[in-house]
Amino acid sequence: MMGLMEDHSSWDYLSVDHIKTPAFNSGVVSEASNGSKDFPVSLDAVVPDDILERIFTFLPIASMIRATAVCKRWYGIIYSSRFLWTHMLPQRPWYFMFTSNETAAGYAFDPILRKWYDLELPYIDKSSCFVSSSCGLVCFMDNDNRNTISVSNPITKNSKRLLEPPGETLPDYSTIAMKVDRLSHKYSITVAKSKQIPEDFIRWHFSVYKFDSWSGTWLTSVSEVFIGWRGGDDSVICDGVLYCLIHSTGVLGNVNPRHGLIMYDLVGGPSETSLMQTSIPVPCSLTCGRLVNLKEKLVLVGGIAKHNRPDIIKGIGIWELHERQWHEVTRMPHKFFQGFGEFDDVFACSGTDDLVYIQSYGATALLVFDMMHKQWKWSVKCPVSKRFPLQLFTGFCFEPRLDITA
Repeated sequence: MMGLMEDHSSWDYLSVDHIKTPAFNSGVVSEASNGSKDFPVSLDAVVPDDILERIFTFLPIASMIRATAVCKRWYGIIYSSRFLWTHMLPQRPWYFMFTSNETAAGYAFDPILRKWYDLELPYIDKSSCFVSSSCGLVCFMDNDNRNTISVSNPITKNSKRLLEPPGETLPDYSTIAMKVDRLSHKYSITVAKSKQIPEDFIRWHFSVYKFDSWSGTWLTSVSEVFIGWRGGDDSVICDGVLYCLIHSTGVLGNVNPRHGLIMYDLVGGPSETSLMQTSIPVPCSLTCGRLVNLKEKLVLVGGIAKHNRPDIIKGIGIWELHERQWHEVTRMPHKFFQGFGEFDDVFACSGTDDLVYIQSYGATALLVFDMMHKQWKWSVKCPVSKRFPLQLFTGFCFEPRLDITA
């Protein structure tokens, strides 16, 4: 695997403390007065706040964080409520990777400066959780207690705990999806829960609950009983539509393909047609599937199963949905697939804008696919090392642009 990744000299790892060390010194210029005396003038003192705000919007996010350590004034401007992170120049999405253990900490990869930074998540209880992100905000749902949900900004570390959603307190399967409105800065969160009906091996109760930040309340969007299918653990919101992967239970012989896709219009609301009647089959037999929103287009990243061996992965493909039809974008070249080493049949995946991040659960290697240029590339080497007993690495993608008031 190391032969496929970049040389050690090409990567750098910096701690958060390093990010926050002063990166700028206030410049001093001299101006003559009556040709007889020089008066030192601080450039920072003569530049108004609104001009500084404008200058800061041109900085990469890591440089902006460093700027907060220059002086109290700069810190106050950048972290003030009036500073509009959405006015920043487009930032390439960061990838945050963390291990499934009791320590809610990990590493964030900046694709612009191509550096990893260690990053703590003090606002969540532990790292075993479901994650969804949008426009710089990240939503966490505790894996043990599916009703503990919080919304946070990993950069500013602002966070708030949401009210508990209604429905089953301990569903068999659940998934969470988040979407931020770039204009109003409001956000919505959906939680899909799936619970097997007691003493019934065929029927599963599936329900979706929606939270709107402007109302601060949860609403039941849809509730339906599936026959021979159950809800999965992956969902995403694209262009006002919630997409959820579902799994065949196999009790009715519907084992190939093992996955399907259902969709629910969050804007239009309930329909007389059931979710299963409008479901879409996946493009091929998959070991697992990951849904990604790339510029309001639904993208499926799937582990391609071996023929007659649906539990063994032989490759990874990427498809885009166009009017209920899947169009194959690419398949991972074999040399990159081999670079993951011992690849399980499932993997972590996230993305936004034009970038798709793919990572094996049991390894630190991170592969990036650029949808625009159709290019595969390893990230610079992650500083964390794989240890035994096995740690499971997973992650999420976020744009460091939008803040939240705790």
